[in-house]
Order: sequence, then structure tokens, then C-alpha cells
Amino acid sequence: MLENPKRYTITAALPYTNGPIHIGHLAGVYVPSDIYARYLRLQGKDVAFICGSDEHGVAISMKAKKEGITPQQVIDKYDGIIRQSFIDFGISFDNYSRTSSKIHHDTASEFFRKLYDNGDFIEEVTEQLYDAKADQFLADRFVTGTCPKCENPEAYGDQCERCGSTLNATDLINPKSTITGETPILKSTKHWFLPLDRYDDFLKEWILVGHAKDWKTNVLGQVKSWLDDGLKPRAVTRDLDWGIDVPVEGAEGKKLYVWFDAPIGYISSTKEWAAREGKNWEDYWKKEDTKLVHFIGKDNIVFHCIIFPAMLKAEGSFILPDNVPANEFLNLEGNKLSTSKNWAVWLHEYLIDFPEKQDVLRYALTANAPETKDNDFTWKDFQARNNNELAAIFGNFINRVVVLTNKYYTGIVPSPNEFSDVDEQTLAELKAYPAVISSSIERYRFREAQGELMNVARLGNKYLADEEPWKMVKTNPERVQTQMYVALQIAAALQVLAEPFLPFTSNKLSKILKLESLSWNSVAETSELIPAGHQIGEAEILFAQIEDAEIQKQIDKLEATKKANVMENQVTEPQKPTTTFEDFSKLDLRVGTILEAEKMPKANKLLVLKVDTGIDVRTIVSGIAEHFSPEEVVGKRVTVLVNLAPRALRGVESQGMILMTNNAEGKLVFVNPDADGVDNGALIS
Repeated sequence: MLENPKRYTITAALPYTNGPIHIGHLAGVYVPSDIYARYLRLQGKDVAFICGSDEHGVAISMKAKKEGITPQQVIDKYDGIIRQSFIDFGISFDNYSRTSSKIHHDTASEFFRKLYDNGDFIEEVTEQLYDAKADQFLADRFVTGTCPKCENPEAYGDQCERCGSTLNATDLINPKSTITGETPILKSTKHWFLPLDRYDDFLKEWILVGHAKDWKTNVLGQVKSWLDDGLKPRAVTRDLDWGIDVPVEGAEGKKLYVWFDAPIGYISSTKEWAAREGKNWEDYWKKEDTKLVHFIGKDNIVFHCIIFPAMLKAEGSFILPDNVPANEFLNLEGNKLSTSKNWAVWLHEYLIDFPEKQDVLRYALTANAPETKDNDFTWKDFQARNNNELAAIFGNFINRVVVLTNKYYTGIVPSPNEFSDVDEQTLAELKAYPAVISSSIERYRFREAQGELMNVARLGNKYLADEEPWKMVKTNPERVQTQMYVALQIAAALQVLAEPFLPFTSNKLSKILKLESLSWNSVAETSELIPAGHQIGEAEILFAQIEDAEIQKQIDKLEATKKANVMENQVTEPQKPTTTFEDFSKLDLRVGTILEAEKMPKANKLLVLKVDTGIDVRTIVSGIAEHFSPEEVVGKRVTVLVNLAPRALRGVESQGMILMTNNAEGKLVFVNPDADGVDNGALIS
């Protein structure tokens, strides 16, 4: 771990421009990286917080085909949505670029060419999957099949999303083309490979030994698993029609593999920023006194801890990341987030549904961050975090301090009198919090750090509750001056310490307290953050209560998505062979009513029914017990095939069949006559 770096380069994983940003992206990457960058700036550090849209690769081509538009239209559409969402949500990137930009194409091409000229690649003709019907080679995501490691039947050609294994398309069992559904064939093609096995010893020494104590266990574990399996050469080019051209002769029609060009996007984005700001980009990527930190999700660990470092090592002039604090996954209401299934909370939609509540989502995602294991976001928890924590603890303290200061002193900070032991102890405890929160942030424990921030608000609430200035103001107004002075120092400290976590709230609090921006260290170093005689403003609600109806609306939206997914995935049985009218006319279908029902002894699936068919009352045994209780079906109007040959089931003769079907959720449903005036025994024809 680099001690006392002169500057920081912070990268956040480049989002694919094949869809908007959702809460999984925020919790895994963008909120923690933004907390870290804001914290460092408050300390006066030299920070380059870098990101940009990842606009190449198969995911973009697939989206374009699905929507019937060009890849350029796809990336322009989603880059606009993503870029504006980040701005509105307060993610404070120093530069947000695009991998479709000229500066990136040039940077990636130059990087590839240097490794090529140095002889760092293996040029090889290999057998790759080819869709003969579509007349094209199938890059990673154009192939699905069974994962050879966990037997997931829906693994992609580059990765299994169930077990997390990184794959080659040719590893899949029973592969299928996602373009035509055909089984692909193997066909020869030339590609360039990065021989990762050459860097095996370097990676083991650098990560497993050098960073054994400061990197997260989930990152070390995944890296170790890869290294234990043995690294193999990995192709850095693809047969595609969308991406960066491979800049060598004999590579016509081939593009750089997206996971080769995407991390170079951090470098090209830094170049773009440095040119605009009049800085030297190389200082942020090549100076040993620079601390480089990659914020990613766990599905990107292999690329940022093995492939990209191997690329940098091969190039020779770049520094390596000091840390890669990857988070695990965030689930939504008990189910895995899925862009394709629309099972997500989309950031741009959240900002419309919950205006001016950016900090509530930031807080909820950080409080439940998947730092060490997968966690679950629920709307009920989101509501509780706002109402019971932000509003009841943080907002309540600030409101009481500001209201009382305006009530007692017309908004002017009072001069303190003699400090009691409680006052001294409270102020001393306040001064200790910046170091406590810093320690957590610098160890990438943002959930823990935010918890300590809330403890500052709890400190203030406890102080007011114990001191009760509203009771003492009539009997000892001199004492109340000191009490309110101390409480206002806590409020001022919250304005500073909250900025990395709750930037919009911090800004509001700055306006309420009429404070110029303070530095992080001033809370520990200064006894008077807000001086006596300073005029503050009026109280303002920082966190309004979120009502049940607002939450139910979001839950209903997800339920509608779930039903839509079921309907979309529903398989309709194909038509049976053509029959004749004479065959159909042999069936005697009648309207009936179920009079009695009971479970068949020792049979989980069977109900014994007494049915009035209009002709007679007869016994019918039906396999519906797993879907209906006996009480549910009594009185049901049903359609009965009455001339079905009797059949003995577990010793009970069944004299007919009740017509059923399955709904979209797979539940049995009666095919019944709902119209009024249809009597039992009515013939259906």
C-alpha cells in the first residue's frame, strides 16, 4: 500500500452503453468511488476521478440488432441517459469520456501496436465458433450453452453468470447461436493472443504476496483461484464489425477485444481531462508517487487484477493499481438484478419518481452495500432508512438546533460561557470522528464509515436530550447559550463530514448554516467551526417522510415486471395434428357444478369430486390437489367431458374429466362457463 501519495487516480468501471444505470451499478461501483473521491478532495488531495462509456463489443451489437437500429444510435442514446443520470445523481467525475472518441481509438491502437512491435502477442490460427446461417463468426455473447463448471444451461461464451467463471465460447457444452438459434460449427480464423501464462509468477508475487494484507478477501480469493487453475493465452482480437480496428496488416475485418480496449479507456479519459485542465496525464499513470485505485464489481475482478495488469506490465511504463476494492452483487427484492428482464431500479426513473431524494438512495445503498457478500435491496428497507434514520436522527437533530437558535437568538450563534465536563467530553468526542471515519474510508469500508457519520448525529441528539435546553432556558439562560453553541459545532461538523456520503444534504446544510466550505481536517483541528456571532438561516426539512403509497407504487411496478417476464417466457404448446369435425363431435362436453370435494387418501395430487353434470351427479377424480384445496373448488362451475371411458384411480372409479389449463404463472385454472343463464347439463359444441 502506497504511503502518502502525491496524487490519486481513481477509476470507476466503464458502464456499457447498452442500457441505463441501475442500483446494482451504483452500489457496486459508483457510490463507493464517489465517496472516496469526495473525501480525498475535502482533504485537499490531488485527485483525478475517471470514467466513461464503454461503447464497443458484442453487447452493443446485440442491442442494436434487437432494437433494429445501428450500434452508433445505441451508444448515443444510452451515453446520453447514463451521462445525465450521473450528473443529476451527483457522481463527481473529473472526466466522463467515451470509448468511441478519437482520443480513445488512437490510445488503444497505440497501446496494441507497442505490444505488437515488442513481440508480446502470439499470432495463431484457431478454430472458432461460426454461424453458417448468419455467415459470421460468433463472438462471446453471441453464443450461449451449458457451463462446463456448474452446468448452468444459460452461460454466455465469455462468462457464466451463475458461478462467475470466465470462459471461452468454445468451452461451452451444446453451444447455440443467439442470432439464429443454430448450432455453430468450428471454422479457422487468425487472432492475436496475450500470453497470460508469462505473467503467472509476477501476478502471484504482486497480488497474493504483496497485497495479501490490504486487498479484500473476495478479490484475493478470485485471483488465487485463477492462478491456481493456470493462466492461458487470451485472445485480444475478435471477428466483429463494431469496435476498434486491429492496427496491423493482415487483420482486416478484425477488432480489438472489448476487454482489451475498455480498460485503456481509463487512460484515454485521463488524457482528455489533462488536456482540458492543463495537466500532464502521465503523472497520473506513470509516476510511482501516484495511487491508482480501480472501483469495480466482482464480475470484473479478472480483467482488472489479471488481464489489465498483465497488459500494463507488458507495456512497461505504467504503474499498477494500489487496490481494487471490488464489491459483490446487489439483489433486488430477493431476485438477481437483470437488465434483460427489466428487474431493476433504473437511476433515471428513480430521479423522476423521487425528486430531490438523491441522498436517500445513496444512503440506503451504502448502508446495505455488498462489500463482503451479496446483499438485497428492498423498497421497505429504503423507506425505513429514510424515515427511521435520516429523518429521525440526522434531520431531527439539525432541525432542533436551527429552530432553537432562531427562537432564542434570532439565528445568531450565541457566545458560550463556562464549559461543563459534558461539554468538554462532547466536543472532544466530536474531534475524534474525522479520524475514525477516515480510517474506515481508507480501508474501503464505506458502510462502516457512513455508520460513524450517523453516530455524530446521534451524539448531537443525545447531547440535546440530556441537556434539555428548552427546559433550562427560563431558569439558566447563560447555560443554554453554551449548550446551543456546542450543538451548533456538531451541526457544522455534520455539514463537512456528510459531504462524501450525502452531498446534496451537505450543500443544503451549508446554506442553512451559511457556512463557507470547511476542510475535512478542520473538524479535528478547530475548536470553533461556526463562530459566536455568526448568523444562520431558517430551518428547512432535510428529509421528508416517505409514505407507504410511494413505496407500494414501486413494489407494484416490480410485480408488473415479474408478470410481464412470465408472459414473455411462457411457452405455448404447438398445435396438435389436424382432426376432423366427426372426431370432435364424438366428445360430449357439458356444463357442471362441483358439489363436494375431498382429498384422495395417500395421494398428494388427487381430489375426489362429486359433480352435477345436469345428466346426473357423478364421481370424478382430478389431479388438482396441489393447486386447490377441497374447500376452494366446491361450487365451481366447470366444463366436463362426460363420455370419457370410466377409469379406476386408487380404487375409485372416475366417470369423466374436468377441463383445465395453465395460466402464465404455471397455475392450473378451470375452463369454466361464466355467462349467466347457462344451466348444468348445457351441451358445449
